[in-house]
Amino acid sequence: MDATPLIEHGVAVIEDVVASQQIAHFRDLKEFALCERPGKRSFAIPETVAALIAVEGALSKLAERLIGQRMRPVRVLYFDKNPDTNWAVPWHQDRTIAVARRVNVPGYDIWSIKAGIDHVEPPESILQSMISLRLQIDDCGPKNGPLLALRGSFRLGRVSTSEIKGHVAGHATQVCCARAGDVVAMRGLTIHASERALHPSHRRVIHVDFSSVELPGGLEWALAR
Repeated sequence: MDATPLIEHGVAVIEDVVASQQIAHFRDLKEFALCERPGKRSFAIPETVAALIAVEGALSKLAERLIGQRMRPVRVLYFDKNPDTNWAVPWHQDRTIAVARRVNVPGYDIWSIKAGIDHVEPPESILQSMISLRLQIDDCGPKNGPLLALRGSFRLGRVSTSEIKGHVAGHATQVCCARAGDVVAMRGLTIHASERALHPSHRRVIHVDFSSVELPGGLEWALAR
């Protein structure tokens, strides 16, 4: 496994992380059936997904190898782009984290509640230390609405919404096509998007955010260890 693309560009496709026999067990997860909009959040983790993100699980070990240190899972999202929910997501950065409860700590602001869980924008250093791993449950070609990512954009730090359009014009776009069992890895603060599928079919993804840091001042990650 070569981590160079992730280090240089902030995005990489790692092939054959999970075997096809295991992938079949994820296709009937109820979380996918509840994906009426992009990003179904779940903090009650099914047993099959818990095995992926355990200390010796396939995704946790991959995160550790890519970053070079122990990483912990801090949020799980489920996506299923299909003919009934063929959505598009504009260019953006992921800028919030999910925490167990609201605690007022300097540098942590713009609070919101998503799926009943407190979310907050942390300091830029927290976001830059994170990595997202997107396990592909289905094959995703260029016509299935794959993830689009701006190469090297993680180095820009936090970017205002009004400035993102200019960066889209100035950076190369990586179209993250992948097969079932592959993982699309993306560094924190990478600018990314997703278009509607031209030929929509199931495009199921288990998205896991990982971090190497503990939060300060009594803040705790929402996803229990």
